Amino acid sequence: MLKGKKILLGVTGSIAAYKSAVLVRLLVKAGAEVRVITTPAANQFVAPLTLSTLSKNQVLSELSDNDSWSNHVMLGRWADVMLIAPLSCNTLAKMAHGTCDNLLMAVYLSATCPVVVAPAMDEDMWHHHSTQENLLKIQSYQNKVIPVDTGELASGLFGPGRMAEPAFIVNWLTDYFKEKDQLAGKKILITAGPTYESIDPVRFIGNHSSGKMGIALAEACYKRGAEVTLVVGPVSEPIPSGLNVVAVRTAAEMYDACMKAFPETDIAILAAAVADYAVTTPADHKIKKKETELTITLSKTKDILKELGTLKKNHQFLIGFALETNHEKENAVQKLQSKNADMIVLNSLNDTGAGFGHATNKITIFDRQLKEYDFEVKSKKEVATDIIHTMLQVIHA
Repeated sequence: MLKGKKILLGVTGSIAAYKSAVLVRLLVKAGAEVRVITTPAANQFVAPLTLSTLSKNQVLSELSDNDSWSNHVMLGRWADVMLIAPLSCNTLAKMAHGTCDNLLMAVYLSATCPVVVAPAMDEDMWHHHSTQENLLKIQSYQNKVIPVDTGELASGLFGPGRMAEPAFIVNWLTDYFKEKDQLAGKKILITAGPTYESIDPVRFIGNHSSGKMGIALAEACYKRGAEVTLVVGPVSEPIPSGLNVVAVRTAAEMYDACMKAFPETDIAILAAAVADYAVTTPADHKIKKKETELTITLSKTKDILKELGTLKKNHQFLIGFALETNHEKENAVQKLQSKNADMIVLNSLNDTGAGFGHATNKITIFDRQLKEYDFEVKSKKEVATDIIHTMLQVIHA
């Protein structure tokens, strides 16, 4: 999986820098194209000549060298992944706080590729509260952290903080690219968020859906190589770049957008909370408050999941969501079968941490054979991963 991959290796000032020579050799042997950036401190631990010989590329360390300039912007655009191994405590702090005082940090801050780090430091530094806070912070920036090893450290102590062995890092990257390419070439339609059905120009009927679940699914599919069309209702959640976004407001608009995209779709995941009813005749002016009751006539909206289930071809895979409050499993299975879906994802409002507005969710998935997949409460990003892994398992069964 590493053949032809472009890997930009950053080496920082740690005794573990001696492992970077072995790491470069293994990456090149696996077929990767490797370029190396070192910090000035790293050059005291491993010779640039060694790394340049093994990588077959000049090692870069300075933003400028005499009359030449290292284009940090293009370096971060060239790579399929930027790997910093070892990652010292000092460079970790710089990454967490955006300090730009060397070439490596300039490349990191301008990189458009994924960034993966393999920390290396002594046990007490590893356990320090600021180190753990910095690790959480860089992970919130979507950076990946390869776990440290436990063993003998440079100080003579025995504990966590050793950089992962080069062979482990190569295997980690292999698995990373394998997952990254899981949905390569697939066109995926995802719906997210609520729909708003106008009563008059200033009022509407809606629901509490935030769109978090659908957006998390769209991001997860995109990161696995899919071409994603996200049909999204009115949401305040940030939408990741790289998606084909179709913004809609009403159930009718979401229906039309799905009908247009579905013929070219391989997989459709309908996570939106679409209104079941819309105002039959919305007022064209603001309805004035009166002492008497206001009666609004509602008409049933079109059932997007059912319509796609009717149109679905053999090569297409359809996933629906069921948000239930009672007889949850029975209602979810009935929806799966009546709508001709391939999978149904059940949320129960009776489960703590599930449903609208939460950063977490708890799901149960049913496939067409009524096999049940249960999951604990997790963040919606983790739930999205569970849904995708289950989907791939069902598709390839």
